[in-house]
Amino acid sequence: MDLYRLLTPEAVKVVSNATSKKRLLQTIGELANTAYGLDVSVTVKALQERESLGPTGVGHGVALPHARVSSMDHVVGTFILLENPIEFGAVDQLPVDLIFSLFAPTNAGVEHLKALALVSRTLRDSAFCTKLRYNLDPTTLYTILTAYHDAAVA
Repeated sequence: MDLYRLLTPEAVKVVSNATSKKRLLQTIGELANTAYGLDVSVTVKALQERESLGPTGVGHGVALPHARVSSMDHVVGTFILLENPIEFGAVDQLPVDLIFSLFAPTNAGVEHLKALALVSRTLRDSAFCTKLRYNLDPTTLYTILTAYHDAAVA
């Protein structure tokens, strides 16, 4: 599995005005609607329910919000780069600015876990994250994300 299978160009966005985690989850829902036609209220509610189990901020400025959505037939993702990092309840207590969200069908156990593992491994690469942080153009970000080849799966 590669990131290009999870993202479309419309699913990548740079956001300058996120002021809170709640607002960011709303923005993710709106982006998922634009890119994949997902219902905003359903996706936001699913993300909020997942966050209530424990924050998905994994550290080093990265968050991986994810949720299961019954209307899905395969795993899809969105990526947001925040120009101004926000508090997200990350494990290291640092604000986040790289947010890769995943939406999976309710019955996509292994597929969802593989996608989550891939995204997690990818965003643990500090040089890769630095490259993302220095590019504010969504088209360039999409290219960087989808060109990344995970050596662990080679």
